[in-house]
Amino acid sequence: MKKLVALFLGLLLNFTVSAQMVEPVTWTSSIEKISDTEYYLIFNATIEEDWHLYSQHNPDGASLPIEFTSDAKGKDFEFIGLADESETHTAYSEIWEKDEIYFEYEGTLRQKIKLLKSDVKSIEIEFSGQACKEACVPISATFIFDIPALDSPITAKSDTSTTKENDATIETPIETPTSNKGLLIIFGLAFLGGLTALLTPCVFPMIPMTVSFFTKQSKSKAAGIRNAIFYGLSIIVIYVGLGLSVSTIFGPAALNALSTNVWFNVIFFILLVTFALSFLGAFEITLPSSWGTKIDSQADRGGYVGIFFMALALAIVSFSCTGPIVGTLLVEAASGGGFIGPIVGMLGFSLALAIPFALFAAFPGWLNSLPKSGGWLNTVKVVLGFLELALAFKFLSNADLVLQLHWLERETFLAIWIAIFGALTLYLFGKIQLPHDSPLTGGISVGRLCLGLLSATLVVYMIPGLWGAPLKLISGFPPPAHYSESPYGVGFKKLGGGPGAHAKLPEGAHLGPHDIIAFTDYETGMAYARKVNKPALVDFTGHACVNCRKMEDYVWSQEKVLSVLNNDIVLISLYVDDKRKLPKDEQYISEHTGKKIRTIGNKWSEFQTINYKANAQPYYVLVDGNAKQLNAPSAYNTDVDSYYQWLMEGINNFK
Repeated sequence: MKKLVALFLGLLLNFTVSAQMVEPVTWTSSIEKISDTEYYLIFNATIEEDWHLYSQHNPDGASLPIEFTSDAKGKDFEFIGLADESETHTAYSEIWEKDEIYFEYEGTLRQKIKLLKSDVKSIEIEFSGQACKEACVPISATFIFDIPALDSPITAKSDTSTTKENDATIETPIETPTSNKGLLIIFGLAFLGGLTALLTPCVFPMIPMTVSFFTKQSKSKAAGIRNAIFYGLSIIVIYVGLGLSVSTIFGPAALNALSTNVWFNVIFFILLVTFALSFLGAFEITLPSSWGTKIDSQADRGGYVGIFFMALALAIVSFSCTGPIVGTLLVEAASGGGFIGPIVGMLGFSLALAIPFALFAAFPGWLNSLPKSGGWLNTVKVVLGFLELALAFKFLSNADLVLQLHWLERETFLAIWIAIFGALTLYLFGKIQLPHDSPLTGGISVGRLCLGLLSATLVVYMIPGLWGAPLKLISGFPPPAHYSESPYGVGFKKLGGGPGAHAKLPEGAHLGPHDIIAFTDYETGMAYARKVNKPALVDFTGHACVNCRKMEDYVWSQEKVLSVLNNDIVLISLYVDDKRKLPKDEQYISEHTGKKIRTIGNKWSEFQTINYKANAQPYYVLVDGNAKQLNAPSAYNTDVDSYYQWLMEGINNFK
């Protein structure tokens, strides 16, 4: 527990610093010939001040050591032992309680290899490791080494390609007001999730049991309050530890990929459907009963140790209800908040869960004010099941969008949601009963009626969306309006179309959001901007980018902004998550990352990273016909006046 607390505090204190680092470790590499079959691969690391990169020999159970891997290992070549390392340092880590071995400021590794084939032209080496300041970030890199010719002299040395640094360390250098807002939203949603979990049939009945436990443990009122506070803190440590584990195991690069990676989204769709079916009563998701038995035996020890295990017992026993909520929150937090997202999410969830338990443990007399357990608890669980099912289709939609398959277009998505929330409405009105429901006697409650009316309102609100209504209240959840069977409304009767809806499109252009003429190829768009002598708005966006859709629906739709986008600029929308393959003759090895650029999204993502040192979306850059920036780039900003002023600043600078 001490380790978890120390790590958690370190991460909170240093998140701001680490998130703004460009890269803690940069690399150069070269290859040195020993003989016709043996070579040294040389890796030179430059490490930012106060950061440590950990040696291959760092002990197990501490910071992650350096590791080299390759798909060609054992086929084209083999490693001969571990790499020789330049000078390292050793220091005791209070977090891991071990001596750690690390590089500081700079480090060199020389890995000896032996070729197994004579016709090998190049080999690709994947590097992984960890760099720490007080917070830690995973580091990854790819090196491509060209094998010297057979007739080259012994000890011949040549530089190789540059490397791909850890994706998570490349962040937008522009200060935006939304990053903190994003984490606050994650915290708020997680807090609501914790309050909801409190009302499920696995958690709510635990409150009286907890009060009974503390009544027996505490010899005085002061001791009772002290024990209750420690109990609440234990709940927080357990769940925050879970969030920290998710962030550490997957790393920020993987977490940032959640929103656009096809397989992640498909897996989460299946996971959430499973959670939903569990909440609806098809089956229960439980942990092995032996776990609960072992934890319960530890809780009987008394003292602070017993209290901590009592908190752990709560987490395990209530898993069948809290597990789906926690899983959903972790998915949402990871895809929207990067490395710190799951930690903030679990902090919000655990606070909502811990505060009521701690208060009732400290003041047991409050128990008399609680409602009695009953069928209403299962109703809460079923409602959550319907919500989980609706959310699942958002992840399936993400996968469809990035592949541009058009299997789950806007109308289909809305039809599914109308069916789900329609069924929820019927359930709340008592027209549908599920396996674990208690019979309704004496009619439905006022609270249930209000929830039913709210659900029915949402259904009625969504129905016009099937014919092209914008549905701004749920913006970002359904696919965008242009990803539709009828992007201009049924019968092409959508009103308010921009000039593009009534004019011949320039070559290479299409109709974007709100019928704005848009280009999806940078060079084609820039050529048109030069032709019409207008500035270009380079819009780095994504098919599965929720904030991009919100900007388009809430900001671009405003009359004064839409007028500028239609008349005063040329819009170039570059989709960084487009998984469609580039033609073979356009695929290439990146000089910047050493990776092969295979897809359209790869191309525009690298373009953004190289030219603007940013990988966030949405990201807007105003440039003239020669690609010169007209003002500072802008990111996600739902303040219409501010965004309009930013547009006008760039246009005035162009003039």
